[in-house]
Amino acid sequence: MEHALNLAEKAALEDEVPVGAVIIQNEKIIGQGYNQREKSHNAIAHAEIIAIQKASHFLKNWRLIDCLLVVTLEPCLMCLAAIQQARMSGIVYGSLDPKGGAISLGYSIHEDKRTNHRFPAYFTETPRCSQILKEFFAKKRS
Repeated sequence: MEHALNLAEKAALEDEVPVGAVIIQNEKIIGQGYNQREKSHNAIAHAEIIAIQKASHFLKNWRLIDCLLVVTLEPCLMCLAAIQQARMSGIVYGSLDPKGGAISLGYSIHEDKRTNHRFPAYFTETPRCSQILKEFFAKKRS
Protein backbone atom coordinates (compact mmCIF):
# COMPACT_ATOMS: atom_id res chain seq x y z
CA MET A 1 0.00 0.00 0.00
CA GLU A 2 2.92 2.32 0.70
CA HIS A 3 3.99 2.28 -2.95
CA ALA A 4 0.41 2.93 -4.08
CA LEU A 5 0.29 5.91 -1.69
CA ASN A 6 3.49 7.28 -3.21
CA LEU A 7 1.82 7.08 -6.61
CA ALA A 8 -1.28 8.84 -5.25
CA GLU A 9 0.94 11.64 -3.96
CA LYS A 10 2.51 11.92 -7.41
CA ALA A 11 -0.97 12.24 -8.91
CA ALA A 12 -1.81 15.05 -6.46
CA LEU A 13 1.35 16.92 -7.46
CA GLU A 14 0.14 16.72 -11.08
CA ASP A 15 -3.30 18.05 -10.04
CA GLU A 16 -4.92 14.66 -10.58
CA VAL A 17 -7.28 13.01 -8.10
CA PRO A 18 -4.77 11.22 -5.84
CA VAL A 19 -5.31 7.53 -6.43
CA GLY A 20 -2.47 5.06 -6.87
CA ALA A 21 -2.47 1.36 -7.76
CA VAL A 22 0.06 -1.44 -7.95
CA ILE A 23 -0.24 -4.99 -9.24
CA ILE A 24 1.78 -7.63 -7.45
CA GLN A 25 2.71 -11.11 -8.64
CA ASN A 26 5.02 -13.35 -6.61
CA GLU A 27 5.80 -10.47 -4.23
CA LYS A 28 7.01 -8.28 -7.12
CA ILE A 29 5.34 -5.16 -8.53
CA ILE A 30 4.66 -5.85 -12.20
CA GLY A 31 2.39 -2.90 -12.95
CA GLN A 32 1.60 0.45 -11.41
CA GLY A 33 -0.42 3.53 -12.17
CA TYR A 34 -1.96 6.68 -10.85
CA ASN A 35 -4.87 8.76 -12.07
CA GLN A 36 -4.04 10.66 -15.26
CA ARG A 37 -7.45 11.72 -16.58
CA GLU A 38 -6.68 15.45 -16.65
CA LYS A 39 -3.26 15.12 -18.25
CA SER A 40 -4.34 12.59 -20.87
CA HIS A 41 -7.85 14.01 -21.47
CA ASN A 42 -9.04 10.44 -21.11
CA ALA A 43 -11.99 9.45 -18.92
CA ILE A 44 -10.68 5.91 -18.45
CA ALA A 45 -7.15 6.85 -17.34
CA HIS A 46 -7.80 5.60 -13.81
CA ALA A 47 -4.93 4.27 -11.68
CA GLU A 48 -6.24 0.69 -11.87
CA ILE A 49 -6.63 0.73 -15.67
CA ILE A 50 -3.10 2.05 -16.18
CA ALA A 51 -1.70 -0.54 -13.76
CA ILE A 52 -3.57 -3.33 -15.57
CA GLN A 53 -2.22 -2.17 -18.93
CA LYS A 54 1.35 -2.07 -17.63
CA ALA A 55 1.10 -5.47 -15.93
CA SER A 56 -0.41 -7.01 -19.07
CA HIS A 57 2.39 -5.55 -21.16
CA PHE A 58 4.98 -6.86 -18.69
CA LEU A 59 3.52 -10.38 -18.73
CA LYS A 60 2.66 -10.22 -22.45
CA ASN A 61 -0.73 -11.57 -21.46
CA TRP A 62 -4.10 -9.99 -20.73
CA ARG A 63 -4.78 -12.66 -18.11
CA LEU A 64 -3.34 -11.42 -14.83
CA ILE A 65 -3.73 -14.73 -13.06
CA ASP A 66 -2.19 -14.92 -9.58
CA CYS A 67 -1.95 -11.12 -9.45
CA LEU A 68 -3.18 -8.90 -6.64
CA LEU A 69 -4.21 -5.27 -7.13
CA VAL A 70 -3.50 -2.88 -4.27
CA VAL A 71 -5.20 0.49 -4.67
CA THR A 72 -5.64 3.49 -2.41
CA LEU A 73 -9.36 4.00 -3.21
CA GLU A 74 -12.22 1.56 -3.70
CA PRO A 75 -12.53 0.84 -7.44
CA CYS A 76 -15.35 2.32 -9.51
CA LEU A 77 -17.62 0.03 -11.52
CA MET A 78 -15.45 0.40 -14.66
CA CYS A 79 -12.29 -0.56 -12.79
CA LEU A 80 -13.92 -3.43 -10.91
CA ALA A 81 -15.12 -4.81 -14.25
CA ALA A 82 -11.63 -4.41 -15.74
CA ILE A 83 -10.15 -6.30 -12.78
CA GLN A 84 -12.69 -9.06 -13.36
CA GLN A 85 -11.94 -9.15 -17.09
CA ALA A 86 -8.19 -9.38 -16.37
CA ARG A 87 -8.84 -12.49 -14.22
CA MET A 88 -6.98 -11.05 -11.25
CA SER A 89 -6.86 -13.10 -8.05
CA GLY A 90 -8.00 -10.28 -5.75
CA ILE A 91 -7.90 -6.66 -4.71
CA VAL A 92 -7.08 -4.72 -1.57
CA TYR A 93 -8.19 -1.11 -1.20
CA GLY A 94 -7.39 1.37 1.53
CA SER A 95 -10.27 3.85 1.41
CA LEU A 96 -14.00 3.55 0.83
CA ASP A 97 -15.75 5.57 -1.89
CA PRO A 98 -19.43 5.71 -0.88
CA LYS A 99 -20.39 7.87 -3.88
CA GLY A 100 -18.36 6.19 -6.61
CA GLY A 101 -17.04 2.86 -5.36
CA ALA A 102 -18.66 -0.09 -7.06
CA ILE A 103 -18.82 -2.27 -3.96
CA SER A 104 -20.16 0.52 -1.73
CA LEU A 105 -22.85 1.17 -4.32
CA GLY A 106 -23.81 -2.51 -4.36
CA TYR A 107 -22.21 -3.62 -7.63
CA SER A 108 -20.50 -6.78 -6.44
CA ILE A 109 -19.58 -8.23 -9.83
CA HIS A 110 -16.47 -9.70 -8.23
CA GLU A 111 -18.75 -12.12 -6.34
CA ASP A 112 -21.49 -12.63 -8.94
CA LYS A 113 -21.97 -16.37 -9.48
CA ARG A 114 -23.28 -15.68 -13.00
CA THR A 115 -19.84 -14.54 -14.16
CA ASN A 116 -17.01 -16.80 -15.21
CA HIS A 117 -14.46 -15.24 -12.83
CA ARG A 118 -14.84 -14.24 -9.22
CA PHE A 119 -12.30 -12.86 -6.78
CA PRO A 120 -12.12 -11.49 -3.23
CA ALA A 121 -12.04 -7.77 -2.49
CA TYR A 122 -10.66 -6.64 0.85
CA PHE A 123 -11.09 -3.23 2.40
CA THR A 124 -8.21 -2.54 4.76
CA GLU A 125 -8.73 0.87 6.27
CA THR A 126 -5.60 2.91 5.69
CA PRO A 127 -6.14 6.42 7.08
CA ARG A 128 -3.51 8.01 4.83
CA CYS A 129 -5.48 6.87 1.76
CA SER A 130 -8.54 8.87 2.73
CA GLN A 131 -6.49 11.73 4.17
CA ILE A 132 -4.68 12.43 0.90
CA LEU A 133 -8.05 12.65 -0.87
CA LYS A 134 -9.51 14.97 1.78
CA GLU A 135 -6.47 17.26 1.57
CA PHE A 136 -6.60 17.32 -2.23
CA PHE A 137 -10.29 18.28 -2.40
CA ALA A 138 -9.99 20.81 0.46
CA LYS A 139 -7.21 22.53 -1.49
CA LYS A 140 -9.36 22.47 -4.64
CA ARG A 141 -12.27 24.12 -2.82
CA SER A 142 -10.14 26.90 -1.30
